[in-house]
Amino acid sequence: MWNEHDLKQMESKGITTAQIDKQLERFDQGFAWLRLEGVATVDNGIVRLSPKQENSCIQSWRQFDGSIEKFVPASGAASRMFKDLYAFVNSGRTAPATDFERTFFDHIQHFAFYSALNKACLRLHEQTVPKLIEAGRHVDVVRVLLDSEGMNYGGLPKGLLLFHKAAGGSVHTPVEEHLEEGAQYAADHQRHVNLHFTVSPEHRSHFEGLLAQRVPLMEKVWGVTYHVTMSEQKPSTDTIAVLADNTPYRGKDGSLLFRPAGHGALIENLNDREADVIFVKNIDNVVPSALRHATTRYKKVIAGYLVQIQAHVAHFLQQLEGECSHEQLLKILEFVEKYLFTTCDKTGQMDDTRLADYLRGKLNRPIRVCGMVKNEGEPGGGPYLAFNADGSCSPQILEAAQINPDDPAAVALMRSGTHFNPVDLVCYIKDYKGQKFDLRQFVDPDTGLISEKSKDGVAIKALELPGLWNGSMSDWITIFVEVPIETFNPVKTVNDLLRPQHQ
Repeated sequence: MWNEHDLKQMESKGITTAQIDKQLERFDQGFAWLRLEGVATVDNGIVRLSPKQENSCIQSWRQFDGSIEKFVPASGAASRMFKDLYAFVNSGRTAPATDFERTFFDHIQHFAFYSALNKACLRLHEQTVPKLIEAGRHVDVVRVLLDSEGMNYGGLPKGLLLFHKAAGGSVHTPVEEHLEEGAQYAADHQRHVNLHFTVSPEHRSHFEGLLAQRVPLMEKVWGVTYHVTMSEQKPSTDTIAVLADNTPYRGKDGSLLFRPAGHGALIENLNDREADVIFVKNIDNVVPSALRHATTRYKKVIAGYLVQIQAHVAHFLQQLEGECSHEQLLKILEFVEKYLFTTCDKTGQMDDTRLADYLRGKLNRPIRVCGMVKNEGEPGGGPYLAFNADGSCSPQILEAAQINPDDPAAVALMRSGTHFNPVDLVCYIKDYKGQKFDLRQFVDPDTGLISEKSKDGVAIKALELPGLWNGSMSDWITIFVEVPIETFNPVKTVNDLLRPQHQ
């Protein structure tokens, strides 16, 4: 099936024929729908902490003396953020007609990138933004913003765009906001801040240039020492594209087509990190310093809760190394059910040996505490209680695409969700003996997605690996903690930057 050129392609990416065979088999078989026990709520599955408990968590985080890192997926261009502006440019119209377009132009001076846009318009058209708009040249303004000869915002990643106005008339990119955040809740006792960004190869030099310029100043302002590293999505995680009949797509030169397999591939990058505790947060969920109090407070809250839970987990695993009485086993089981929301109907029929094995399996795994916000109509996956292969039920973050749309009960459960996932995670990736877990061993390979794409006018299908905070962390200890909506401020479209949280 594979020719010499195919084998060289695979070898160059570090992909084996066995991997490709499994991918092709997956296209044929598809992915099974996940079976739900229920939606996670504050009555069952989501922890709602009292102010006193929050303060206890913050104190626990202050006392934590392990290694800390902040992990920020920052790959990919921001083109989707500007899809409405691209539609305007391609519409053939010269004046804004939709609400989105009118909002953009009516408030254009409020964007943090306005001054840079004005300078770029003067350079390319010898007129300011207001003059171009007055002359009806709205399309020219948008092209200056998006095109490569202008500001190239359609080709840059979100992390490098000017998002916010800061003190003293300066402007900040999301990268700079994450640097500041790191100093506020992820500094160790020596005031060292470790940040890791996953970036695309074509953008890496731009990140390096920005960091070289900004890090020395921010170290002085915040009194910290930054250690910033970067990595790229590994070519070995790319997946093969196929035609409608599930045979490999080949280009005009006969080459196979491999595509990046989504953010789930970043479990490999996360697995390479060495810190005890790792914060995971999307690149665009940032606010200016003046509005960051809720963000920093609740990052400390969920980190402290993680530290407390991990201490209990380690204590119980140490007990399980020896001979545990039946009463001790029941106490550990109560912790697993009450605090980890993990249940199994079979535990009542287990003898002490089998119950001890079951408890070791449920406790000796990576831990993540996930902030969950009340559902107020924002897009995002949600917190559920889902069944596992062994018959147990545990908290999982799921996307709508993982739930059978033809199952009325599952759809009703999905729609009844009270909270959603803002991607606000803090993770403990070492075991109770201090050894790092191999995170790849805790991925559920049956939770990926198959999507339809187009390549050179040909319909193709693409395979996405289990999402980073969905299937890639499926077999982790997962705990949901309610956090305020103020901690979630994503920028999905350019006009989101006009929200009060970003001004």
